[in-house]
Amino acid sequence: MSALFEPYTLRSLTVPNRVWMPPMCQYSAAPEGPLTGAPNDWHFQHYGARAAGGTGLIIVEATGVSPEGRISPYDLGIWNDEQVAAFRRITDFLRTQNTVAGIQLGHAGRKASTDRPWKGGAPVGPEEHGWQAVAPSAVPFDDKHPVPTELTTEGIAEIVRQFVDAARRALDAGFEVAEIHGAHGYLIGQFLSPHSNKRTDAYGGSYENRTRFALEVVDAVRAVWPDELPLFFRISATDWLEGEEGWTADDTVRFTAELKNHGVDLIDVSTGGNAAGVRIPVGPGYQVPFAARVRNEAGVPAAAVGLIDNAEQAEKILANGEADAVLIGRELLRDPSFARHAARELGADVHVPDQYHRSV
Repeated sequence: MSALFEPYTLRSLTVPNRVWMPPMCQYSAAPEGPLTGAPNDWHFQHYGARAAGGTGLIIVEATGVSPEGRISPYDLGIWNDEQVAAFRRITDFLRTQNTVAGIQLGHAGRKASTDRPWKGGAPVGPEEHGWQAVAPSAVPFDDKHPVPTELTTEGIAEIVRQFVDAARRALDAGFEVAEIHGAHGYLIGQFLSPHSNKRTDAYGGSYENRTRFALEVVDAVRAVWPDELPLFFRISATDWLEGEEGWTADDTVRFTAELKNHGVDLIDVSTGGNAAGVRIPVGPGYQVPFAARVRNEAGVPAAAVGLIDNAEQAEKILANGEADAVLIGRELLRDPSFARHAARELGADVHVPDQYHRSV
């Protein structure tokens, strides 16, 4: 049997195959009005098409735990009941297609309040629905970003509460997997890395202090997320910094072993995003070795990402024991039915909607 199309069980939840869709921001929510941050018809068709195409798990894009936690004014959020109702329309449909619905809960920190990428992605001010960003330290991401406000300990505690409220709402919205966003240089990743965390209190300095906020979020979310449902954590395994102190792959192996002890069931392993101007050796599967280290050294289930764009490549990653699942990003944007095409190529079976039975 194809490894890519074997079911995968975490806690009491079984995902029908190992073709998973990672969070990919669409920057398509309303920036103001009663449905600010709520998914709309674009999101419904976007996620629905990939579910109908056989994807086993879809993790909805980075979703702000507060208005200030969004990457852009056009991001999704889950801080009110109107958003919950709009999400439920999507999760209900995904369930009809035998697809598990997950959501990534995040806070952008110092990289918040930016424009959509196709508009340049530059920071925006109040006149463009923007706001003042916060961070572990008053250190901007680069010379184009404004200096963020350094969080107080009270502010940190409030953001932990926002993650908890968001997790409760995600459950009400019908999601069965919650993923905490600790990657790509957003708030949790900013706390982890000495490159962006210059604090001298209990949340900065030592490795133990820099990981404190992340573990507080994990513990608080795990306390309200049902025992029978899995919790994921997305991490950037390295800052890709040369000759400068940053978060490293060794840190990741150490930390993910701790995350397991705090109730995290799977690590979604990416890299980069916290330091501007670094050189990243991008190529097919370039991030897979980091997932392999998490899985085989830390002993934690891991999902691999990074230019995985064909069935043979994905199958080898799993067959070689480098990951437990693969997250297909750009290729699923190009081909919503990637899972069905991969199943045909590998001689496997995958869910096909009754309405599409002629295609089998």
